[in-house]
Amino acid sequence: MKIKDWSNDERPRERFMNQGAEAVSSAELLAILIGSGTAEVTSVDLMRNILADHGDSLRTLGTLTNQELQKYNGIGPAKAVTIQAALELGKRFMLEEKSQRHRFSGSDDVQEFFRIKMRDLCHEECHLLLLDVKNQYMGHHLLSRGGITESTVDIRLLLRHALVAGAPNVILAHNHPSGNPHPSRQDDELTKRLNQACHAVQLRLLDHIIIGDNTYYSYADEGKL
Repeated sequence: MKIKDWSNDERPRERFMNQGAEAVSSAELLAILIGSGTAEVTSVDLMRNILADHGDSLRTLGTLTNQELQKYNGIGPAKAVTIQAALELGKRFMLEEKSQRHRFSGSDDVQEFFRIKMRDLCHEECHLLLLDVKNQYMGHHLLSRGGITESTVDIRLLLRHALVAGAPNVILAHNHPSGNPHPSRQDDELTKRLNQACHAVQLRLLDHIIIGDNTYYSYADEGKL
């Protein structure tokens, strides 16, 4: 049976409109977005099946690539992008909420902010956090996106972001896809060079955070800045 043949009380879109978002499951919300299923399954059943294959976890679903989503019959490039866009909006909403909520008082605040963005990545990314003199949020930038083991950071670009924004304090953060946040020799060298470069233009490198699997490493906490 197609969704159009369901009663109004069963249709996700009508139930959303009449009863509110809380009355609609995650699979049904995604079904509303993708719009249609196949001749064999409705969009709701399709999204239920996909979620079930990934532990009914939106977080896990968010790690799938466009190609992995398209392995499901009924999910083409446009629908795959729609699913990814919805999950990315969720991440950005959480980041926006955290950035506006309070100032960054230590490494816990920083890792909590970036963990939302980087905890499930299968590649390495490096991000810059810009703070004012009270360590309040001024912005953040993706500096580089690398492979499985390393990511190249252009220190000149980092300094430019800070100077253009007028941010006196900066924090570097990147993830280790392996889950082990212990710094590599390259991480140590990058931190040393960045600290020297910031000092030369009167910026403060407050920390370099490495995000691992449910843990993190802080150069500031370890007394290595």
